[in-house]
Amino acid sequence: MSDVTPWSEVLELVRPATVETLYMVLMSTLVGVVGGLPLGVWLHMTSPVGLTPKPLLHRVLGAIVDVTRSIPFVVLLVVVGSLTRLLMGQAFGSSAAIVPLAIAAVPFFARLTSNALREVDSAIVEAAVTTGAGKFRIVWTVLLSEARAALVGAVGVTMLALIGYAAMAGAIAGGGLGATAILDGYNAYDDRVLYVSVVLLGVLAWGMQLITDWVTKLVDRRRAATNV
Repeated sequence: MSDVTPWSEVLELVRPATVETLYMVLMSTLVGVVGGLPLGVWLHMTSPVGLTPKPLLHRVLGAIVDVTRSIPFVVLLVVVGSLTRLLMGQAFGSSAAIVPLAIAAVPFFARLTSNALREVDSAIVEAAVTTGAGKFRIVWTVLLSEARAALVGAVGVTMLALIGYAAMAGAIAGGGLGATAILDGYNAYDDRVLYVSVVLLGVLAWGMQLITDWVTKLVDRRRAATNV
């Protein structure tokens, strides 16, 4: 059994690992939102309750989204290894891990977006339609505006899921706190490094949830109207 790592060295290990985890989660969340938001809107628009119902297209899109997000992340890491090397020049490290994380985030956020838009009051949408507003304007000023609190919440849920995925990426040299916990903690029989890494992952998740809840309250129009 190896000697226990001094606290000063533990901090030197977990500090850059925490930054790497934040980097992976935030970048993949950004890509997930940029890719998942329009895909989620498209899903909703083609649904039976959407503005342009297209049942066959909706089923195909829904199947692609659900099948992709149901793939276990560890399997996805391996499957997209060649694509990761093509895009990033390597298949290891925190930057390389962003590719599979982003691929996992896009369908995940798309489904959450579709669900959030489905909860928008249909009377508000119908009122906008009667005014002659175009579909793009209805999507932008009605659907996304009314669902903004739910969408902020969806971003938070996505980030929390990606923290777990990023930790899994550490199992195959993805970097971050997951790699530190496995390589420097578990494999080196160093409980101090292992538990500090795990606690920091929990703190990151807790902090992101707090920030998400705070922003959600800020943009929640219904809560603001109730307090007037």
